Amino acid sequence: MLAEKQKDERMSSTHHTLTPQRWLILICVMVGAAVGDFLLARGMQQVGVIDLHHLGTLFAAVGNPWVICGILVLLGFMACNITALSWADVSFVYPATAFGNVITALLSKFFLHEDISKSRWLGISLIVVGVGFVAQGPSRTEHAAEEKS
Repeated sequence: MLAEKQKDERMSSTHHTLTPQRWLILICVMVGAAVGDFLLARGMQQVGVIDLHHLGTLFAAVGNPWVICGILVLLGFMACNITALSWADVSFVYPATAFGNVITALLSKFFLHEDISKSRWLGISLIVVGVGFVAQGPSRTEHAAEEKS
């Protein structure tokens, strides 16, 4: 009985470790979301404000090259995100990929010339610390096998 339990613990701990391929998927989720959002924001700077009274601007936005590139990158992000969710809990994937907020902030500051306040940087720093906690845990919740009656 004890040997079976130890074997199950070894299998569950090795089954849900992050392989280099899985790390790559998580990195693609982080970078894809940040770069995709950056490209959308860059395009929307050119398009301008969209409101309910001028929905034609929305259609013009979809034709903007920056927006088109952002949509394509976000499609790649979505494919990687779905892949990650196939082998990890959502409660692991989203916090673990939240480091993308740092990438987004850096792209916004240096390429969109946004002013990022100290309180925003503090918030981003807290996210990074939280990512460290999440990354140390398992990627998948183990559910006890149902007992056979």
